Amino acid sequence: MRGLMILFTILLTVGSYLLSKALYLRYRHPLLNIVLLGAGLVIATLLALRIPYTAYMPGRQAMTWLLGPATVGLAVPLYRQRSLLRRHAREIAAGVGLGSLASMLIAGLIALAAGLPTEVILSLLPKSVTIPFAVEIAGIHGGSPGLASAIVVATGTLGSAFGGTLLTWAGIKVPVARGLAMGTGAHGQGTAMAFMEGERQGSMAGLAMTLAGITTATLAPLMVRLLLR
Repeated sequence: MRGLMILFTILLTVGSYLLSKALYLRYRHPLLNIVLLGAGLVIATLLALRIPYTAYMPGRQAMTWLLGPATVGLAVPLYRQRSLLRRHAREIAAGVGLGSLASMLIAGLIALAAGLPTEVILSLLPKSVTIPFAVEIAGIHGGSPGLASAIVVATGTLGSAFGGTLLTWAGIKVPVARGLAMGTGAHGQGTAMAFMEGERQGSMAGLAMTLAGITTATLAPLMVRLLLR
């Protein structure tokens, strides 16, 4: 019975992803974002069938294991774009660095202006990096790892859903710039959506996601002192 449930939850997740992807590629509407719609379909199905989340967890863990090989796989398209990376190395480093700094500073200032508790402010700072980075950064500086994870997921979902549209409205059409923006602002989810536009955009997004994590971890102590002085 347990094996059948694991198989069912995996098929449900993969099926929701494929359906969401097909709808997005057909209509290209932000609200048909693959992550947003796919997660909604999975949740709705579990609720309709009254399947508890604890029954979904074994299948989720099996799929989560695949994140490691998938992340390593990002190196393949990046290697194909190595000549582009060499040509624009300085611009890429500067863009991602400034983007990461702006992300932390703006989030921190808004949280301060809103009078949010210190723990929430510290949990907001790493909002644009992947969860492993965010959990460690928040935990080291006094934030809540759980809250940081939730904020990262929300940031990635919103960024992947509306980031491409906002870039188009802003007139940003260069593939390198679009990919860097998606990876810096919306980490893994943004990278996945960047690959939907093309390999060049996806490769740059994957690189930006990594550089943003390193930059955020490096600048976080300075930002904490600056905001909470």
